[in-house]
Amino acid sequence: MRNRRHFIAQQSAAAAALAFPLVGGAQPKTIKVGILHPVTGALAFSGQQCREGALLAIEDINASGIATMGGAKLEVVLGDAQSTPQAGAAEVERMNEAGCSAIVGAYASAICLATTQAAAKYNLPHVVDVGVADQIVERGLKNTFRFGPGYKACAQVAVSNLHVLNTLAGKPAKSVMIIHEESLFGSGTAALLARELPGYGFEVKEVLKHANPTRDFNNIVLRMKAVNPDIVIPANYFNEYALLVRTMQQQKFQPKAIYSVLGGAASSYKFLKEFPDAANGIIDCNHWFNPKDKRAAALRKRVEAKGLYFTYEVFNTYTAVRLLADAIGRAKSADRGAITEALANSKFADHFMPYGTTRFENGQNTGAQPLMTQVIQGDIRVIVPREYREAEPIFPLRG
Repeated sequence: MRNRRHFIAQQSAAAAALAFPLVGGAQPKTIKVGILHPVTGALAFSGQQCREGALLAIEDINASGIATMGGAKLEVVLGDAQSTPQAGAAEVERMNEAGCSAIVGAYASAICLATTQAAAKYNLPHVVDVGVADQIVERGLKNTFRFGPGYKACAQVAVSNLHVLNTLAGKPAKSVMIIHEESLFGSGTAALLARELPGYGFEVKEVLKHANPTRDFNNIVLRMKAVNPDIVIPANYFNEYALLVRTMQQQKFQPKAIYSVLGGAASSYKFLKEFPDAANGIIDCNHWFNPKDKRAAALRKRVEAKGLYFTYEVFNTYTAVRLLADAIGRAKSADRGAITEALANSKFADHFMPYGTTRFENGQNTGAQPLMTQVIQGDIRVIVPREYREAEPIFPLRG
């Protein structure tokens, strides 16, 4: 009789454990998520910043877990694209083998083009954090979702606002020179600008391409001085942007405006701290946070406490990971198809970007928009649109 009672007690305890799997110290399962960026090579600074943003988001998500899945945690599988599309695609293969349910990455447009294509073979949902080339979301890939704006939207906003600023100032600027890096991001942005600017009355005097990386801009700036444009528009990554503007300063060439479109260093506290004089007055149309949202200020404080800079790579990737976690929570599953469907039906609004509610159309968040910033009195301030404005724009810098 005693053995029978003992057996029944054991069976009851087992049934209770099955009915309440989180009771008695049982742990919720994890969902593997690939975090893929170029953390070595020419793009290492930006890739490392993206990774930091992702890890901060995962830290916040895992503090309480995915509520609809019993507090399940995100398990990180880190990848290094080594600043090349080929290495990025190879890392997707590894993440697929590792059983990742989704991927967030991969910063550079050319790398994102390769990683999203590779992920599509396995129906592996891929959230693009930064890559701005519109080809990324124009191929009909059902697994690809870009949270931020593409370079077509950024170029249109930038050129339209340049026209307004120039008109209000009495149209002092008439000519433009575009300097861009050679990859998909720089070439695509430059082509869009060269096509749009003449329609607003600007003469595009020259479009110059440079290698990535480039460690000497003296000849390009000499050419700039010979052409003597009113406005210089750079479209390149951080290192090249910083060196280009510093070389302009060293050669004492000051146009009426340096007007960046997705400038790699223009909206960067790192560039501002290291080269304040070169950064002064630069206008940029770029990814930026809502400066009036306290959550952005709180995250910035955490980032800077680690000795890092609060750059767009950090907060773009942070919100991209939060978007993915929101979709996993609604899918209530680690299944790739379920997560893809949840992403496609997103109405994600719990973020500090100036976007409003997320809605995807062919993989692009239609509500995403860039902001216009300017370096004024030693700080980066939003100047356009008015609802986010922190300072009045200064245009032109030189009469």
